[in-house]
Amino acid sequence: MVAHLVRLKLTLLRNGLRRSAWQVVGLVVGAVYGLGALAVVVASMAVLSVQEPDIRGLVVVLVGSVLVLGWWLVPLLAFGLDSTLDPARFVTFAIPRRSLLTGLALAGLIGIPGVVSAGSALALAGVWWRTPAALVAGVVCSVVGLATCVIGARATTSAASTLVASRRFREVMAGVAVLPFIVVGPILGRLSESSTFSEATVQRIAEVLSWTPLGAAWAVPGDVADGQWATAGARFGIAVATLAVVVVVWDRAFAHALVNPAHEKVSTRGHGLGWFDRLPATPLGAVTARCLTYWARDPRYALAVAIVPVLAIVLYAVRPGGDLVLLIGPIAGYLMGWGISADVAYDGTAFWTHVAAPLRGSADRLGRVLAAGAIAVPAVLVLTVGSALLAGQPGVIPALLGLSLGVLFTALGGSSVLSALVVYPVQLPGENPFQTRQGASMATVVSQFAGWLAVMALSLPEIVLGVIAVRGGSEALGWVTLAVGLVLGSVLLALGVRVGGRTLDRTGPDLLRKIVAFA
Repeated sequence: MVAHLVRLKLTLLRNGLRRSAWQVVGLVVGAVYGLGALAVVVASMAVLSVQEPDIRGLVVVLVGSVLVLGWWLVPLLAFGLDSTLDPARFVTFAIPRRSLLTGLALAGLIGIPGVVSAGSALALAGVWWRTPAALVAGVVCSVVGLATCVIGARATTSAASTLVASRRFREVMAGVAVLPFIVVGPILGRLSESSTFSEATVQRIAEVLSWTPLGAAWAVPGDVADGQWATAGARFGIAVATLAVVVVVWDRAFAHALVNPAHEKVSTRGHGLGWFDRLPATPLGAVTARCLTYWARDPRYALAVAIVPVLAIVLYAVRPGGDLVLLIGPIAGYLMGWGISADVAYDGTAFWTHVAAPLRGSADRLGRVLAAGAIAVPAVLVLTVGSALLAGQPGVIPALLGLSLGVLFTALGGSSVLSALVVYPVQLPGENPFQTRQGASMATVVSQFAGWLAVMALSLPEIVLGVIAVRGGSEALGWVTLAVGLVLGSVLLALGVRVGGRTLDRTGPDLLRKIVAFA
């Protein structure tokens, strides 16, 4: 049965490649990246093998800990990334649970991540080739560590299967998955510049990890090389105990999931009409109420808002107290104003209600702008004033407000026109954030780049005035920037709503046809 499950995984992989040429391309690209990463690891470990034992042990523990942590956490963030052997598919088959668990564990190694991880684990063991006893211990512990990676991944996903089935959990995880990619660069930059982040700090981190389930297995060969047999035995015990715990957790969670399949709960509690109760019963009021509901409940809009304060933290972390923090307001204005550029695409096939109803395009455009502005204007005001105070330059607040609000209004106007011209496949609510809808890449890149150029070009007056006012410290020019930004931005916003409305009256049926084709 174990061999049959492994063959099943290989068959599914082969059939998937036959079904689509793009899957073959994706596999080739992934294999190139995976083999490149593996080559880097192997080459690095070869160079490391001639270093001192202490350095070898430190690097091996850090790399091994990252490997284990990645296997345990990535499946929770990238839900649905590999569901070819979803355990729920075996509920109706009378397969012994032990054989099923073993087969699924071995099948988890089939694929690019499994091959790269197995090769990396062997490379970590090969570091100790100059000490035979440590090499043997390294091979054994690499097997234990690799098993901990794979089974731990299955244990975390099985234990969290009920949560993963919840759409709200998937939406939160989608946001959490994006944050590390945003903050890791600035954090590493600050750590590299910090005098407190020294070799001693790295050694302390590795020492702590070596006594945890993440790094215990990888620290054993170093202890054997140093002749510290008692310490090696203690850490090997932690590694084996960790493996035993994840096996038990997976077994219990898997048994529960087979009997109680995960399903999303449906709330029966009434929530009223929300914003539809608070806004006028007019076409404009209906569009505004619906869009405000989306901004509050749709994760795609919520993530666009959540990125703004995170970006503010990143800019401050890169250079605390510097002028870089003053960019928070203008950047937030552009991001939140441009956030409705894919509004029609986010509507999906529900856009038919706008096409079928006697709704003027200008009402559609203005309703979306009002909903976005209700959130964007207060946020931009707070971030702009806060960034000036944080930088210790309250005198530049008028110039920054003119620049930020001018960019915001211009971006809202540009979005109103663009979303009436272009739609492209977008992620559906609750989908895996690491997936990309086919056909979206070229249309997304071209439209977003063109829109960025247009907004920047139309915002040049307030940008130039704002930069001169901030650099020169001229408060009078700052007030001029505020007036220019508000007036010019408002004019461009009004033109964008008017032109976008007329365009939507003409292109609405064609946009709906394209959206239906994407579905």
